[in-house]
Amino acid sequence: MSCLVLDTCVLLWLAAEPLRLSTRVRDRLLDERNELAVSAISAWEIAIKTARGKLELPREPSVWWQAALARYRLREVPVTAAIAMAAVAEALPHNDPADRIVVATARLLNAQLLTRDQVLLSAVPFSVW
Repeated sequence: MSCLVLDTCVLLWLAAEPLRLSTRVRDRLLDERNELAVSAISAWEIAIKTARGKLELPREPSVWWQAALARYRLREVPVTAAIAMAAVAEALPHNDPADRIVVATARLLNAQLLTRDQVLLSAVPFSVW
């Protein structure tokens, strides 16, 4: 069994527009042998985007989050001190703190990172699209 960490966009597309996901990502998500995980920082990103009017959800963000975790059998990974400290060391070409935390989460879980973000795909060897 492999662990897969979904970045925020992959989670949103899984829930609302699964055809936007690559075939490779969809196949991995459908393989029940894989453990699916998502960083708690993605909940923060979703709440911020919703509050700023950049994202519209069919439900209040906290209700949507809990429903998504249950529906897609996602393990919520808290932002621990180890993840927060490891995020500082991530050598990414930009300083997006949420991306750093998601990458550090995947690294510490020895997981693949599912993302469409071209910056992450080019900088993170364990990322997949």
